[in-house]
Amino acid sequence: MQLATIAVRNIGRNKLRTFLTLAGVTVAVVFFLMLRTVIWSWTAGVEQAAKDRVGTRHKVSMIMQLPARYVEEIKQIPGVSSVAAANWFGAKDPNKESEFFASIAVEADSFLKVYDEIKIPPDQVEAWKQDRQGCIIGDALANSKGWKVGQKIVLSGTIFPGDWEFHISGIYTATRATVDRSTLWFHWKYLNESLPPRMQDKVGWIMARIDNPARAGEVTRAIDKKFEDRDDQTLSMSEQAFQASFLGMISAVLSAIEIVSYVMMVIMGLILANTIAMGVRERTHEYGMLRAIGFMPKHIVIFILGEGIALGTLGGAIGLALGFPFVQGGLGPVLEQNLGAFFPFFRVSPSVAITSFGLAILLGGLAAILPARSAANLEVVGALRRVG
Repeated sequence: MQLATIAVRNIGRNKLRTFLTLAGVTVAVVFFLMLRTVIWSWTAGVEQAAKDRVGTRHKVSMIMQLPARYVEEIKQIPGVSSVAAANWFGAKDPNKESEFFASIAVEADSFLKVYDEIKIPPDQVEAWKQDRQGCIIGDALANSKGWKVGQKIVLSGTIFPGDWEFHISGIYTATRATVDRSTLWFHWKYLNESLPPRMQDKVGWIMARIDNPARAGEVTRAIDKKFEDRDDQTLSMSEQAFQASFLGMISAVLSAIEIVSYVMMVIMGLILANTIAMGVRERTHEYGMLRAIGFMPKHIVIFILGEGIALGTLGGAIGLALGFPFVQGGLGPVLEQNLGAFFPFFRVSPSVAITSFGLAILLGGLAAILPARSAANLEVVGALRRVG
């Protein structure tokens, strides 16, 4: 019988202890999977950012606006293929004011060209373009609110006070996490024409699609150089950096969640180490007999390391088997429908699943190192005299 096979069979010698240990490992892996998915959900927009898009905002702050005429000027910069401006609106559903969702004013034609990951039926696009008060909403927002195509809704303005009437022209989905599926997009002209003259012709930020992603740095420098002598100077960057700037406000929260996720795995490692150490102590007499009949210290190490790795592998596999469907088919859809503004895509990414399983195996091996070293250094005579 191979040494690895003996090591794996050792984990079944105390079934209750093994069951409790595997339960602890499984819980740790499931929680790690959930916490890392929370982080991935918030950072997916950065990870999946388009390499051929760049963003431009006011140099001083994101909350300061730019003249709308900058859009046409950016279009003239070599390497820019299409440009779309956007303006944060900040409306709320008066019936459920505590529920947050994004509402943004855009130019329909240019917006859909720049964000080609938005998928919406052509007839709904046409209906949106023809209706001054039309809007499109993400499928997550539609599911959460129960809104339907053709429905009239009235939202309460926060940045721009008053009651604003919208007609839902279409419901979109997105092929990448760069677009929030809980956003309401409406016509910038509707907003602009409804404002006092002193507040008109302003945009919050500008996104541009470029011909060659390799020239992104060159294009962003050209944009900022064009406006460096203006009263409203710009700060341009890649979409990845642009998305990351939004996460700066919650970076401390993300760091805390990341720390907690790894603490969970460390606790799992300690549970494994305790289980393996107890097993080694109970089998000290057996290891002494093995040494007496010719087994080398390295063979003892293989027994114990194999046991630790087997526990980590089994616990990690069970954790994934339980955690993946729980997050993917249960928790994920619920969060997307009810908290889509914060979790537009709540799915277990392959990298998170691989990391969870890999850490379980790694920590299983690490947990066995000290007990294995201790057992390998036992004196044969002393080990044979010890019972239990």
